[in-house]
Amino acid sequence: MVRTHGWRGDPPRDDAEARERVIGAAMRCIDRYGSRTRLADVAKELGVTRQTVYFYFAGTEELLVATAQHAVGGFLDRLADHVAPLREDAEILAEGMCYTFDRLQHDPYLGILLATGHAGTLTQAITSPTAMTFGRAILTRFDIDWAARGYTDTDLDELVELMLRLLQSFVIDPGHPPRAPAEFRAYLRRWFDRFLFDARRPSAANGPMP
Repeated sequence: MVRTHGWRGDPPRDDAEARERVIGAAMRCIDRYGSRTRLADVAKELGVTRQTVYFYFAGTEELLVATAQHAVGGFLDRLADHVAPLREDAEILAEGMCYTFDRLQHDPYLGILLATGHAGTLTQAITSPTAMTFGRAILTRFDIDWAARGYTDTDLDELVELMLRLLQSFVIDPGHPPRAPAEFRAYLRRWFDRFLFDARRPSAANGPMP
């Protein structure tokens, strides 16, 4: 049942519209306050009580994640376009991580979705189901034939976890001093090529992964 009290005199027609409005208000608050956004801020933006927002979302974390998921579809499209000209697998993966790392500095929604921008949880939730699902979406957007490389679904899940943990470590400590973008890209490409793809080349396709 839609909550009609408040809404600045213009209540939503149904629950679906109400959720859309809550997410829209949360986006405006995130643009304004970043990861410091509270559920109370969203309620104030909407002109409703906090209880009304709780009717649609269990808490701040759930609301922020839902908002981030709503907002980052464009990121996946831009990432795919960014790496489209590349042909080498290790280069694609390295460039994808560099691009994601850079966007984390500027995109509050991405930071929330990957658990790097909201209190609670860089170390606790970098491998949360939400982050893992998003990481899997990133890998599958790359022009890499994972099956031909010998990767199973389980392998891909483990690769997503590895990439997220690497991303987490670089966010926490980018280096002393941090690598320049070109150096960072070359560093990732060198080691991705050596350890992630060598074992899956045709000569090793029938052997166990090291």
